[in-house]
Amino acid sequence: MNAADVTERLFAAKKQKGLNFADLERTVGRDEVWIAALFYRQAQASQDEANKLASALGVGPEVAQALTEFPLKGLGPVVPTDPLIYRFYEIMQVYGMPIKAVIHEKFGDGIMSAIDFTLEVDKEQDPKGDRVRVTMSGKFLPYKKW
Repeated sequence: MNAADVTERLFAAKKQKGLNFADLERTVGRDEVWIAALFYRQAQASQDEANKLASALGVGPEVAQALTEFPLKGLGPVVPTDPLIYRFYEIMQVYGMPIKAVIHEKFGDGIMSAIDFTLEVDKEQDPKGDRVRVTMSGKFLPYKKW
């Protein structure tokens, strides 16, 4: 199965079952953002995780098997056109270098891992309009000298 077919089948089954990612988090035992990444084939499931998800959604073993394969990660080398995803791109265009400068001041020359990494999305109630809170936490990886 190709990634687009897997994604389409997972979302159709999720909708048909009336489930959300938080429901699947409880079933699979992984964070809802990680499960959403799995839907888009941006993460790889263990056989046990894939079986739990397939069972909860009522999809076949071919979908479960596809979820255990190595994913091809990333959206590609284009500027995203989806407005929500573009805003993250825009945030990095505007604040990427300032964030980098502050990280270097606090940690030294290095990067934040996207492998040893967590991400949470929360909803904040606000009288002026609900707010989105995105919390990223990645291990600092200093560049080494040799």
